[in-house]
Amino acid sequence: MATCMCGQPVATLLCQRSVLHWVWRLEAVAVGVKNHVVIDENGVAWISGANTKVIQVVLDKLAYGWSPEEIHFQHPHLSLAQIHSALAYYYENKNELDAEIEQQSKEAEALEARLVNPALRRKLLDLKKSE
Repeated sequence: MATCMCGQPVATLLCQRSVLHWVWRLEAVAVGVKNHVVIDENGVAWISGANTKVIQVVLDKLAYGWSPEEIHFQHPHLSLAQIHSALAYYYENKNELDAEIEQQSKEAEALEARLVNPALRRKLLDLKKSE
């Protein structure tokens, strides 16, 4: 008969006592991991100590396909731990952050449409060409 890591004979892979040991060990490890994401009073997720929004790191990942290492290279003020925490926060809150990204994109497009002056743009492009 098989024995569990605590030495008890078991018919299954782990006895109940071992499962509790594993849960306790996992909880102990999880407590030791520092959370690098803080939520401000407006509900915006920030990377602690970096003055960088989580969504900015997420957009680098989504828009450019950058790995955490490339994000770190492009933003050396962020540690890999901070970047991984930001991405973990994104994956845990993907629906909400994707909706926020979509809303911000629509707002930017609406603002651009309001501010675009085709005549002025054409005049500036003509001036640039003549230089």
